[in-house]
Amino acid sequence: MSSFQNPDHDELAGTEQPFVAHLMELRDRLLRAVIAIAVCFGALCLYPGPGHLYDLLAAPLVAHLPEGTKMIATNVIAPFFVPIKITMLAGFLLALPVVLYQAWAFVAPGLYSHEKRLVLPLVVSSTLLFFAGVAFCYFFVFGQVFKFIQSFAPKSITAAPDIEAYLGFVMNMFIAFGAAFEVPVIVVVLARIGVVSVEKLREWRGYFIVVAFIVAAVITPPDIVSQLALAIPMCLLYELGLLAASYTSRGAKPADGGDQSSSEER
Repeated sequence: MSSFQNPDHDELAGTEQPFVAHLMELRDRLLRAVIAIAVCFGALCLYPGPGHLYDLLAAPLVAHLPEGTKMIATNVIAPFFVPIKITMLAGFLLALPVVLYQAWAFVAPGLYSHEKRLVLPLVVSSTLLFFAGVAFCYFFVFGQVFKFIQSFAPKSITAAPDIEAYLGFVMNMFIAFGAAFEVPVIVVVLARIGVVSVEKLREWRGYFIVVAFIVAAVITPPDIVSQLALAIPMCLLYELGLLAASYTSRGAKPADGGDQSSSEER
């Protein structure tokens, strides 16, 4: 009888907590995330060390500088602070699984079962795609871009890039490629929440290609190598997103249909 009177049962009913309890849990989750970042930062300071990490980051550029040329520091404290910044960033990336888990553990109790099934794979896949974009930029794009740029350098100058300027360039490129590799996740989310259909996304394929090349021309250095290296993967990832969106949409229809039939039976 009770099930007949309440056909739409809310699985989150009775799980509400006081606002202060939420704040305390948020504090604990943030504290654990900060501790994880601090531990990773301390470990990286001990080995391999901030200086070695910066040398590793600068390796793609140094490999294409003229023989015997090194990078320079125009700021007095840059040789100390720039490697420390790199170590802090590396520590955050190393602790990112713990940070994401703490965020997931905080919001998961307030999500329905179908939302948990969608959010957790998206968090994991978006993290892996971001790392893939950063790795693609470091191992492939940097080498081609620096080689292309140095081939145009006049013989009358000596290339000696500043370490702070290089750090800013690297961070911009990492963010650009990491964000560009999130295209499949964005496509899946748009299709899954019903903002736009998969068929409409397929029709917009040509527009996306144009937008991808415009974005690549704006946020990358003014060379054709880096522009193609960003635009082409974005187009391929868009197609991957369409395939994933089609698969998840087909997987969602039986569940929705089942819920609808069960509600009709009630």
